[in-house]
Amino acid sequence: MILVSPDCLSNSYSSMLFSRHPMLSSHLCFTIRRRTFRTKTSRRLCVASSLITSPESFEVGRLIGSYGFMNITSYSAGGMDFEYSGGQLKVQDVGEGSVKIRLYEGRIAQGSLRGTPVVFKVYPGQRAGGIEADMMAANELNAHAVLQSSSKGACQNLLMLVGGFETKTGEQWLAFRNGGKYSAADYAKVTSEKISKSISTKENSWNHFEQEQKIKRRRYFVIKLLQGAITGLAYMHYHDRLHQSLGPSSVVLNTIAEREAPYLVPRLRDLAFSVDLRISNLEDGRGTLSEGLWRRAIAAGASTPMEKRAFGIADDIYEAGLLLAYLAFVPFCEAGIVDALSLQRLLENTFRLDLEAMREYCIADDRLEEAVKFLDLGDRAGWQLLQAMLNPDFRKRPIAEAVLKHRFMIGAVV
Repeated sequence: MILVSPDCLSNSYSSMLFSRHPMLSSHLCFTIRRRTFRTKTSRRLCVASSLITSPESFEVGRLIGSYGFMNITSYSAGGMDFEYSGGQLKVQDVGEGSVKIRLYEGRIAQGSLRGTPVVFKVYPGQRAGGIEADMMAANELNAHAVLQSSSKGACQNLLMLVGGFETKTGEQWLAFRNGGKYSAADYAKVTSEKISKSISTKENSWNHFEQEQKIKRRRYFVIKLLQGAITGLAYMHYHDRLHQSLGPSSVVLNTIAEREAPYLVPRLRDLAFSVDLRISNLEDGRGTLSEGLWRRAIAAGASTPMEKRAFGIADDIYEAGLLLAYLAFVPFCEAGIVDALSLQRLLENTFRLDLEAMREYCIADDRLEEAVKFLDLGDRAGWQLLQAMLNPDFRKRPIAEAVLKHRFMIGAVV
């Protein structure tokens, strides 16, 4: 049941201050006061006047769930680094970050969009989440504002921000048009569990035609999912924005039914760590949330603004490559056989990003048979694309547009 917005919501804003700009009658300008660990800075942005900023314009429903962010605490570990032609890959110490995000269902209660379903992404106030929570909320709002104000129009493969407000307790509530309640991680989990159930009950073991059709539908669904995710990433890169948090949980799906693949629309979310790639921004060296990225860029030999920009784009492509690997394996295997972390360790630590060696390893494991067959389509087109996206030398990785044009991605092999 949809409930009215709680009383704790306030009309006053400290980190999102809205006012009319005298020179822009059709736009709403707002100042985001971004608090960093060292200094306080202000930044003015212009977004379409349709952005809803009053808490009274929303109705909040049930809690959907919550999640946290991983925190990279270092960029090297003795004895585990390995050399490559573009520098040195560093093993990262990853822990759980302090910022906990809550998600709520809701809808717009007023105006022309009244009744439109939304999902609220709630960042904790400074008391609970520290300065980092405010920075992440401001950065996500900033990124969506820039991307949604493009003269090229909105991208259907990015989740749409419709508004936001701050509560009296300092929580930042961002409202997104509801693009689906599932993620790519949900799809992979549900599908692998179905495989396990089918094997345990020997369901359809006699009907080879039905099994073949099911695999074909799965392959088409995964390709369509990847096409949408990479299209969203290409749009971001074209508009000088990195994602920097791309993974199975950051891709929202409107359906996980493989028979509905023609209607599938994947959308990227979680832009809290998005990075501004404009050269002026790179020259200034701004952005506490991107400090780790630029440290890795320098370690890889990228020192000039243009080199750092190329490194940032290649870093997103690497994450997209890991997403490809995840979707090529998890939905095609029984539950528990492989997960995102074990797959990444297999790629990076065991095989040092040598995909040919990894393929030979996978061939010997019957449980990975369908994943190998999927990547083998089109004379190993999937392995070739994966090797390119995970190339240890960031300078040799393809850009997003090139990934979309690869024969594995255009569906010619399915």
